[in-house]
Amino acid sequence: MKVGYCAIVGIPNAGKSTLLNTLLETKLSIISAKPQTTRKRVLGIFSTESEQIIFLDTPGIMPRPNTLHHKALLEEVKRSFADADVILVLAEATRTPESALPAQWETYKKLAGEKPLILLLSKIDLIKNRDDLLPLLAQYGALNIFTEIIPISSKKKHNTKQIILSVRQFLPGDKPFYDTDQLSDQNDRFFVAEFIREEVFTMFRDEVPYSTEVIINEYKEREMGKWYISAEILVERDSQKGILIGKNGEMLKRLGEYSRKSIETFLGQPVFLELHVKARSDWRNDKNMLRSLGYSA
Repeated sequence: MKVGYCAIVGIPNAGKSTLLNTLLETKLSIISAKPQTTRKRVLGIFSTESEQIIFLDTPGIMPRPNTLHHKALLEEVKRSFADADVILVLAEATRTPESALPAQWETYKKLAGEKPLILLLSKIDLIKNRDDLLPLLAQYGALNIFTEIIPISSKKKHNTKQIILSVRQFLPGDKPFYDTDQLSDQNDRFFVAEFIREEVFTMFRDEVPYSTEVIINEYKEREMGKWYISAEILVERDSQKGILIGKNGEMLKRLGEYSRKSIETFLGQPVFLELHVKARSDWRNDKNMLRSLGYSA
């Protein structure tokens, strides 16, 4: 059996989380139209009779991080480069190589060392004339960086099976690292917090989503009745707290309704969800706070 780790990397909004969800045929990573939605490394396990590929969905690689929180996100990416046997690099087909690859690409290429780098030219469903891909493929090929180049569309599931075949050939033989029916190493509390955060990204604009973090304070599985979940949404300023709560609490109520639907679909259980909002000044630059939230600050 072929078994190993495969990191999915790229700039923000390249389609990393959408790809992971497509490969696993289930929703593990949250997605939104806003860049930098993924914060912590999400591990997704793809198992068949012949292989077990542990995919690592990573935060987007951004230039010049301006908070300790952003620096911690890049540490997650670097850790994935170190842990992976194979690295999938996503680059949008609608962008040039100069803008589709990370600004500090040489640094990350050195982190990869001799590990195979497979370029996934993503979102090709947005290209009307497929002949337009040929010059782009030639440009990437001329870089002499990538072991393979695969044009893909996660949305249309184009060439996603080819990704599995390509990754498989570079993995060592071993026994499965995880139970073959397991999809992730994260617990349900993690995913509940992520679904709430996803709705924050969907409902709110500007800096508000980036200033929030979700903490699950209580998670009670009940034999009778709805499961009880109490979550705290952390923000940086009182003004952001007011935006999240809204007039007469209407925005927070709507956020809870939308989040609860996603959570119930994921858990397969009816849920009573209670949300609270708390302001913690400049938490994204508070090293102790970041560590308590699970970041390598």
